[in-house]
Amino acid sequence: MNLSEFFQKNPKVAIAFSGGVDSVYLLYVAKKYAQKIRAYFVKSHFQPQFELEDAKVIAKSLDVELEILELDILAQADIVVNDKNRCYYCKSMIFSEIIKQAKKDGFDLLLDGTNVSDDFAERPGMRALTELEVRSPLRESGLSKSEIRELSKKAGLPTADKPAYSCLATRIPHGTEITAEKLAVIEKAEKFLFDLGFTDFRVRYFADSARIQLSAAELEKFIEQRKVIVQELKKYFSAILLDLEERS
Repeated sequence: MNLSEFFQKNPKVAIAFSGGVDSVYLLYVAKKYAQKIRAYFVKSHFQPQFELEDAKVIAKSLDVELEILELDILAQADIVVNDKNRCYYCKSMIFSEIIKQAKKDGFDLLLDGTNVSDDFAERPGMRALTELEVRSPLRESGLSKSEIRELSKKAGLPTADKPAYSCLATRIPHGTEITAEKLAVIEKAEKFLFDLGFTDFRVRYFADSARIQLSAAELEKFIEQRKVIVQELKKYFSAILLDLEERS
């Protein structure tokens, strides 16, 4: 089933929207083929502010109503303890909240941007989507991440080359408690690097230290600006560590 056929059969849909490559393309196609759509962005401690701002801009450019839901993700102990099933508990909480609001708004079907490049076996959060009966049209139509980027480029979408960006909780290793304070310093550190022009990196929390992962293309740039980066990040972390293995 291709995407136009999907939306012919499902003309009224709610979309879980993050502002990333996949959900933006899904929203673009839904706007093109569906009869009625609404996008939902869940704001929590796990999403940096720039993601919300990006989502607002893109939804407006596509002329799609965006509903922003506030969620206290750290109120759930199963998430805070940060074991290997954290993503499952988190996805369950987030998507349950969207479904509840979407039903109030008159939408019975929720979609997300999962594609065939996403490995269900390796991502506990995918199980939550299955249990909640969230549909993934990009995956159902057989589209891979690279194909979605190419189609986004052809459509003139600003996210075609946007680097993948996982939630802030992924910066904290399993077994280490997640707190608002840890997430806040990670967000500040990553914003600083974004403001310096870095685009493909992670600042990972490691025993009160920051372990920075970069793509090969940005390693040299980091070394050149090492002093100013260390000076800023030492405000938040006890030590600044650079991972010499390039981020893939």
